[in-house]
Amino acid sequence: MKHTPTIRAELDRYLKQEGLSLAQFGQMSGMNRGIVSAIVTGNKTMSVNQLDLITETMGLPEGHFYDLFIDNYIIDVPPNMRRIEPFLYRCAELDKLDTIRKAVGAIMDNLLYSPKLFDIAENLFVQGRHDAALLLYENVAEVEKYQHSERLAVCQYRIFTIQVGDDQEQNLQAALQFQSFVKRLDDMDQLQGLVDLANVYRSLRRWDRVMEVAEDLRTLAKAQYSMAHSLKREQHKKPLRPLFFYIAFSNLLIGGAYYEQENYALALQVANESTDLEWVKETDDETLRWKNLFQEWGEANMYLTKLMAGDIEVLPLYVNLISTQKDELLPGLWNIMIVANRYNIDVDDILNQFEWEISNIHDQGGKQTNDQQNIDNQLVGFLSELAVYYLSKGKYEEGFRILLDSMRKSTILIDKSFIFKCMSLLRSQLTQ
Repeated sequence: MKHTPTIRAELDRYLKQEGLSLAQFGQMSGMNRGIVSAIVTGNKTMSVNQLDLITETMGLPEGHFYDLFIDNYIIDVPPNMRRIEPFLYRCAELDKLDTIRKAVGAIMDNLLYSPKLFDIAENLFVQGRHDAALLLYENVAEVEKYQHSERLAVCQYRIFTIQVGDDQEQNLQAALQFQSFVKRLDDMDQLQGLVDLANVYRSLRRWDRVMEVAEDLRTLAKAQYSMAHSLKREQHKKPLRPLFFYIAFSNLLIGGAYYEQENYALALQVANESTDLEWVKETDDETLRWKNLFQEWGEANMYLTKLMAGDIEVLPLYVNLISTQKDELLPGLWNIMIVANRYNIDVDDILNQFEWEISNIHDQGGKQTNDQQNIDNQLVGFLSELAVYYLSKGKYEEGFRILLDSMRKSTILIDKSFIFKCMSLLRSQLTQ
């Protein structure tokens, strides 16, 4: 019969090998003799802090005995969250994900541990230890998958947030999975969850999904805004942004979806409507700041929609507008290049005007309403259109350099649509 090795046996062996008494080892480790004796004799379970002291005193790497700790004090004894919780936090600090997976797997057959593991995951998430938190969220979600609980929905929200990255195919799968849970969140979390979901679908150019999520967001936001002002009572939980933001942002999403589907008449109608925010009752500084932003975006969208429909006369107005809005410069330049290529117009003066900004275009950071995926998507789009522009004007050296840059970035994003576009452009130039 195979016996499971124990930490106390390893400690006892070390004491005999080094010729150390319990008192000597206790002095070296900072623990009193009684605790060391109780651990060696098996009369006392140890904490992860005591285990770390023992491991350090024995000259072993941090976490050396963690797998044995799971065998000795989690699997072989009734689970005790007062012992397990600090152990999980310590594993997260050391980035020992396999150990977390093993520890959680040993106790997750009991649904009673789910709430506590969820709380630990939430703390790890706030601390930025997302890989460790993801393991806990996934386990809680698996155990509670038939419970239809709000906790399950929050787990799925966090999983979605953590998984969204550079891989567009993974982003799509994460979004599709989360969308089936988003309406189980409480109303305030649901508002922000729908915004985050829409942003991912926007980066994927899934305009049907954007429209669907935006409609849900507008319905919920309007209902919450109406209740907030009709009931005249303080909300027990506030949304991340002012309530009116979610109504205005849903309109922005819907207008954007119409625009991308080249339904310019409806896009222009929504853009006009979105600049009218007289219905907003709040007058605090944050609300006023967002109101100004939405009105600016609405004005920009009106100019842009007219441009895409062929009204080139508004181009100077659009250029002037984006030049004063740093966060809108990248998508604005992308739009200008689309118009230039679509209607065969010369925009060299505009490119010269923004020469410095274009030379630093890769330094784009996060925005308040767009996630990093949208920004990366805009960057690839701008570069590909700029390459088309230069190649069509016979500026081959510049055009191919930018085209290769666009291909490199789209490959990192694993964005097949842009990869195919770049490859087709390259092929057409090489066969001329």
